[in-house]
Amino acid sequence: TDLRRMVSSGSAENVQFLPFLTTCLNNLGWLYYGTLKRDGTLVIVNSIGAVLQAVYISAFCLYTQHRRRVLMQTALAAAGLCVGVLYFTQLLSDPDTRLSQLGLTCSLFTISMYLSPLTDLVQIVRSRSVKCLSYSLTVATFLTSTSWTLYGLQLQDLYIMVPNTPGIVTSLIRFWLFWRFTPSSPEKFSYRPLQA
Repeated sequence: TDLRRMVSSGSAENVQFLPFLTTCLNNLGWLYYGTLKRDGTLVIVNSIGAVLQAVYISAFCLYTQHRRRVLMQTALAAAGLCVGVLYFTQLLSDPDTRLSQLGLTCSLFTISMYLSPLTDLVQIVRSRSVKCLSYSLTVATFLTSTSWTLYGLQLQDLYIMVPNTPGIVTSLIRFWLFWRFTPSSPEKFSYRPLQA
């Protein structure tokens, strides 16, 4: 994992910071949504996710050579989070409106997170190499987004179901890319396959 790589190498080089930050914000948004909705599953899962992302962010800050930029990005995200909290707690007095607007905001944020890797797919097709893709992350994204889609379907909550559907689609696209651009001999794998 990225955390293990940072700790073992003592460096955050070749580790992207923004996914940690955006995932933390996403977890916090869904945590608030789960709290308003009184959904224990959403609260527990996103509490754990937010804590883990905070650990990743802390480790990144410790090991990066670009600490000032990382702290600035974190401060901007925290300011945005504060503005969001003020908006949802102070300006929206109707609980139903608050829940639906928060659900829509979290949904749009989640969809953008799932669709953001699509920009890398063009490079993968051009280079015919899946070196920059993580197979284990693709499997995890597929399983997670499928689970959340089914959970949203069970609850009949479109705010949970709809934004996780692009995660399934982008994972299937990435699986196809692994199948299409993986070398025929195992020693030539450009990615690390899952260990059984």
